[in-house]
Amino acid sequence: MKYLLAPSLLSADFSKIGEEISIIEKAGADYIHLDIMDGHFVPNITFGPPVIKKIKRRSNLVFDVHLMIENPEKYIDSFIDAGADIISVHAESTKHLHRVIQQIKSRKVKACVALNPATPLSVLDNIWMDLDMILIMTVNPGFGGQSYIPQMNEKIKTLREFLDSKNCNIDIQVDGGIKEDNIQKVREMGANVFVAGSAIFGDKTEEKTKTFLKLLDR
Repeated sequence: MKYLLAPSLLSADFSKIGEEISIIEKAGADYIHLDIMDGHFVPNITFGPPVIKKIKRRSNLVFDVHLMIENPEKYIDSFIDAGADIISVHAESTKHLHRVIQQIKSRKVKACVALNPATPLSVLDNIWMDLDMILIMTVNPGFGGQSYIPQMNEKIKTLREFLDSKNCNIDIQVDGGIKEDNIQKVREMGANVFVAGSAIFGDKTEEKTKTFLKLLDR
């Protein structure tokens, strides 16, 4: 299993965003995680396709676009046109989740479903086989810098055991409260793609990125 690091730009300094992206890319990060918030699905607002289109020119990393927005089907094509390589949609954000997944797949982009902490894995029962990745939120979405919810360990473990039993190659991503002191434990539970924001960006961003990669045996 390949372990991947996806620094979240939500915690980066947007006054020097090009420099921030260059630092994590040079340090060895795999993805750029882009949190898109609309102020409705979550109580915060971030940015949209025009920003992604601009920063796409600055990086060759995989653009991992996490849509924390209502009715994502209205905006998926715009985010893909802007440069998204992976689109994550929340199971809680749309009435027609299967249709949304098919919309993403039809554009030859990887499809991911995100689950809030209180959302059971059972919502994936009839769609998991169409996914490239499943995102387990380990905090309640909307803000950076929150603490990891320990009850999510069992959720991650259960999901990994299920996917292994089906012998399928679907990534498990975790997002929220990932730090140097818990990333190895979360990896042991079965996650293999790790989003980290405030624990990476700030002082010594390059050093912190490299430390996370070492903790993932990279």
